[in-house]
Order: sequence, then C-alpha cells, then structure tokens
Amino acid sequence: MNASRPSLGLSLLPILVLVLLLAADVLAFGEDSSYGSNQIALLLASGLTVAIGMGRGQNWASFEGKIKDTIGDAIGAILILLLIGALAGTWLVSGIIPTLIDVGLDVLSKEVFLPAACILCAAVSLATGSSWGTVGTVGVALIGIGQALGLSEGWIAGAIISGAYFGDKLSPLSDTTNLAPTVAGTDLFTHIRFMLWTTVPSILIALVVFTFAGLGSDEGAADLGGAAMMQAELARHFNLHWGLFLVPVGVIVLIARRVAPVPALFLGVLGGAVAAAIAQPDLLATLAEDALGPALGLGPTRLGTAFTALMSAAALDTAIETGNPVVTDLLSSGGMKGMLNTVWLIICALTFGAVMGAAGFLERITQAILTAVHGTFSLVFGTAFSSVVFNIIAADQYIAIVVPGRMFREAYKQRGVAPQLLSRTLEDAGTVTSVLIPWNTCGVAQSGVLGVGVLAFAPYCVFNYLSPLMTLLVAAIGFKIPPPDQTLVTEDA
Repeated sequence: MNASRPSLGLSLLPILVLVLLLAADVLAFGEDSSYGSNQIALLLASGLTVAIGMGRGQNWASFEGKIKDTIGDAIGAILILLLIGALAGTWLVSGIIPTLIDVGLDVLSKEVFLPAACILCAAVSLATGSSWGTVGTVGVALIGIGQALGLSEGWIAGAIISGAYFGDKLSPLSDTTNLAPTVAGTDLFTHIRFMLWTTVPSILIALVVFTFAGLGSDEGAADLGGAAMMQAELARHFNLHWGLFLVPVGVIVLIARRVAPVPALFLGVLGGAVAAAIAQPDLLATLAEDALGPALGLGPTRLGTAFTALMSAAALDTAIETGNPVVTDLLSSGGMKGMLNTVWLIICALTFGAVMGAAGFLERITQAILTAVHGTFSLVFGTAFSSVVFNIIAADQYIAIVVPGRMFREAYKQRGVAPQLLSRTLEDAGTVTSVLIPWNTCGVAQSGVLGVGVLAFAPYCVFNYLSPLMTLLVAAIGFKIPPPDQTLVTEDA
C-alpha cells in the first residue's frame, strides 16, 4: 500500500464532485432530490474516493471494513428511526396525536405558538437528552397544531428543532453532550456549565425572533377553515380523551430515567397499539377494511380488525379520510415504510464519510485547517469551521465532533487553552449544524419525522445558526476563557 499522505487537492476532489452532483440534484428535482438522486450522488462520490484510494495502493478490504464499522455504529440510530415511524402510525390511529392537537388548539394561540413550541421541545429534550426522540414525539404533534393554526411549516419545524437541539446540548443524558467533553479532555458538568455562556443567549434571541415571527404571521389563516373546523374533524373521527396522554408521558419518563431509546420507543409503539384497540375500535375496523377489504385479513371480529389495522399503521401508509384534503394530509402517517428513504440516505451518507476516512482524506483536510491556526480566536474558528465542514462531507454529527476534537485537542493543550473551550465549540458548531444539511443523517432524520424538507425548515432554525456564531463572538471578545489550571482534565478516551 502507498503510505504517502494524499495532497489537499486530491482530498478535496471527491467533495467538489459531491457538491456539484448535489447542486445538480436540487436544480433537477427540487425538494424531491433526497428521494433517490442525492443517494446516487453520495454513492458516485464514494466510488470516486475508492477509485482514487485504490489507485494509490489501497485495497478494497480497507474500505469495506471501514464502511461496515461505520454503518454498524449507526444501527441503533436506524432502529430508532424505524420505531419512530411505527410510533407515529400507532399514535395516530390511537387518537394520541389528534388529542394532543385538539388540546393544543385550545390552549395555544397563533401569536404565541412558535415560542411556546420551542420552549416545550427544549424542556422535553433537556429531560430526555434526545433531540430525535423529542422531534419524533412532541414535534409530530406540534407540526399538526401549527398547521391547524395556519402557520408556515418552515417556521413550525424551525421552532421545534431549535428547542430540541437546545435541550439536547445541555442535557447530561445526551450522547453528544457526553461525547464532546470526552473527546476534548474535560468533564461533563464543567462542559455543560461552560456552554451556558453561549447556549442561553442563543436560545433567548431565538425566542424573541419566534415571538415576532408569530405576531407578524398572517399566512394561511384560513387554510383549514379555522381551528374550530379542525377540532370538529378530529372529534368526528376519533374518541378524544385525556387518558391517551399516559402513553407519551410514559415514553418521556422512560427516556428521562435513562431507559435506552430503542426499548423506550418500542414500548411507546405497544402502548399506542393498546390505546388504539381500547379507544378507537370503530376507526380500526374502517382502516382494516380500507387496507385489505372485508373478505381478507383475520376477519371482521374486533380482534381481527384491530390486528390488521395496527400492523398496517405501524408498518405502512395510513390516512384518515376527511372532507378536507389538508386535514387528511395532516392525519396521515407513513409508518416504518415512511422512514425507509431516510434510512437509505443515511446509509449512503455514512458510506461516503467512511471511505473518505479510510482514504485519509478527512485527516488531510483537518491538518490543512490546523496550519492556519495561530491565536485563541483562530483556534476556535478553525474548530468550528472544521465541525461544520465534517458535517457536510462526512454527513454525520458524531464524525463532526470526534475527528476535529481529536485533531485540535493537542493544539489547545500546546497553546494553553482550557479543554472545555474545545468541547463547547464542538457542540456549538458540530451538534447543532448537522440538522441544517440535507444529506446529513440528522437533517434527513428530522425531515423524515416531521414531513418537512430540510431546505424548507433550515432557514428558520434560528438557534442552530446563532449557536456557532455566539461561540465565535464570545471567543473574539475573550469572554469567560479560563486558564488551563482551572479545568478538570480527564484521561484520554
């Protein structure tokens, strides 16, 4: 194998090709580019990377092994996505999501909805440590409420994601919040306390923006004929009851008590199925007949129709037909099937990141960035820039934390900069920007769950833009930059 270090130009070539292909996809297919063409673009760029690597003396086995390891590490996330799809289906037919929408329409006004949604998602994500879980549960219901109020889906998703990522960043239960200080060489709670100086101002500014956006919004006010019409449609098709809240509350409690997301969400799916069988027997019978016809399935018995309808809701497309196409679209779910495109895109994105790493291109790009680093601000800027770049080219937030963290750790130490500044920058720039990139695993996951394209919600994720800008501002003015002897440094992970 040729062990020479690849040139920077050669390392950047697959990225340039990928960017050109993705741009062409967007021009050709618009928001539908993530439904196949982006996946092909990622695989073509991956193939080019492998070809270059093999031309330099590497063998296929080195790339294959890296791909297997990378995708293997993502199996947990893929299972979570599939379970969120199943959960959305069973929670729809059980009446859980319709009940949440109905209550939300009673207590939330259009003017305060955006900041309220942001705060609610922040609280749930802080308690659970999971932005994905928050978006997949509370976020799904909030999308429905916001649309019923006539708000733009971009603004709604932006508020949901902003709140979810704020809570995720500050939660001691979050995987990225634990990963960043481990990579940087500091402890968890020093890391969280240090993040408050950038994270809290960012969310406060975001809440102000969401408040003014809600006050100034007048679009779509009559899309559904008013909230009353929406509630009437919900009451006509579902038995709405406060007792249905026990299921989502139970899931949130499980995750907050550090039950792993996969079993917690699985129990949420089962809870939704039981609730549907108890609360919505007539609806299940209708859905079973729509799915398989009266002569198919397990027969017209209550047990048979419930089984048929619930399996269909968890796995396949479900739509509650109403007299209003907008309401019908709102009361629909793709189940696990609806998540398959997202899984497809994640696998292709991780493949590209894996082969770029196996070829040594990711490391070479980071080293080039390090050569431009001099003072503390340039160090922070280089870290933030690298995290964003790796979110783009590696399409995974964990790579965007681990690779720059490992590469910059020694540079921070050599320059006498406290490691919590590194860990904060990794989170401020790496964690929150991942969801803004259409082919990043976080971007495609949240888009798939909410049913809103990344390009549609990205401009409105105010917190996610403010967070990296705030970390640069704080570093530029030298605010709260502690000396190294004031930090607790852990052993290398």
